[in-house]
Amino acid sequence: MFWVLLLLLAWAVAGAACTRLCLAAVRAAAAEPKDAVALRGHDLTLYEAAFLSGGPARVADVTLVSMARQRRLLLAHTGWATVVDPRGRDEMERSVIGAIGPEGQSRIAPVRAATAAADAVRGLADRLVSAGLAVPDGTGSTVAAGVRQVRAAALVVPALGATALLLPGPTGMPRDLVALWFALPLALTLSCLAIARVEIPPHARWASPAGQRLLTALTRGAEGKGDGGDGDDRRYLASVAVRGIRAIGEPELRAAFAHRDQPWRD
Repeated sequence: MFWVLLLLLAWAVAGAACTRLCLAAVRAAAAEPKDAVALRGHDLTLYEAAFLSGGPARVADVTLVSMARQRRLLLAHTGWATVVDPRGRDEMERSVIGAIGPEGQSRIAPVRAATAAADAVRGLADRLVSAGLAVPDGTGSTVAAGVRQVRAAALVVPALGATALLLPGPTGMPRDLVALWFALPLALTLSCLAIARVEIPPHARWASPAGQRLLTALTRGAEGKGDGGDGDDRRYLASVAVRGIRAIGEPELRAAFAHRDQPWRD
């Protein structure tokens, strides 16, 4: 009957992992701002949308793409950034220019890293957290850690089941029933992962429920605009802010971001 102990261990692993993920999701949902009505009319800037969608690295991406489209920064397909106009129009652009350095040329990967860690991005994060649009530091990573733990449990449970089935000697019941008992905690973990995939969007690591609603409104508004000129450019940048560099349409510009020294998540 040693398999019973393995079954109890499987239930303990699955139950603990799913409970941790549920508690993390509840804490993240509790970040709802008290003045949610006032936030409904808030129009997200591109930098705010970028941070809520992908964090500091996404803000750096949007800044680089925006400057490149305005021909104030040259992003070569070889992975190098060259300053064309050294006058930054806002603190984010000045952070990019400062990260490139006095020589006016640098690899894109370290520029992205330095811009993402700049004071301007940290200040943006603090303002979004204070407004209730972004989750406090650590809350989103707790949700991500919970998902990883459930995934690990989904691997541990079958391993324990296989061990129970391979044990020598009688089990006290048919082995197919033993396998069925282990299928129950496995079904729990897989169901939890399926629900998390639907209910927890990728940007939940950064955006609170109120921030997620504003992102949805921004996406719908961008899809409905097609007036050309500045409107089309903002729609393009809004798509990059929400979806990341995979939304970049120009092959050469997209190739510039393919040279990565660090594994940024988009």
